[in-house]
Amino acid sequence: MPPWLTLTSCGITSYLLGSVSFSLLFAKAKGVDLRSVGSGNPGATNAARAMGKKVGLAVYLLDMLKGLLPVLIGAWLWGVEASVVAGASAYTGHILPFWNGFRGGKGVATLSGAFLALAPLVFLAAGLSWILVKKVFGLVALGSLAFGVALPIAAWALGVHLWIFWFGLGGGLFLFVTHRSNLMKMIQGTED
Repeated sequence: MPPWLTLTSCGITSYLLGSVSFSLLFAKAKGVDLRSVGSGNPGATNAARAMGKKVGLAVYLLDMLKGLLPVLIGAWLWGVEASVVAGASAYTGHILPFWNGFRGGKGVATLSGAFLALAPLVFLAAGLSWILVKKVFGLVALGSLAFGVALPIAAWALGVHLWIFWFGLGGGLFLFVTHRSNLMKMIQGTED
């Protein structure tokens, strides 16, 4: 198979997997309209608010697997470039899911799963940043933004493959786009 076809098929398959919204599936099973509860976002944090912490944790882990599994399969079958394409595509699928009218989650769990598989030490450094900022300031969204900032810094410091660095930079910066409503609330002092 030509490299471009390998990367294309890897990207499409990973995007479709990333597009599966576990939070909306849980919400439907429980009779909850997740889009009308809390932030209206179909992510793990809002799922926890609407359906409890156990469901929120389950959603987070499943969303994380959406990033982790395609990366592992891509690396196993085709190498680092395919694994980065798989991770980026799953991340994009989570944020812009075809199945849900391109209205998805903010991508933190899927991005973290991709980096757990791509560069575990980068994931660990960024994850510790998330924990520290969340603990100090008490804001999940601010922790998520710290995770996004830490990804490319840790990737650069640890000297990972250039494709992984660029994915960390792009994916980390894009968290600022997906969290723009949270940023506005932080500026206004209304973020909880």
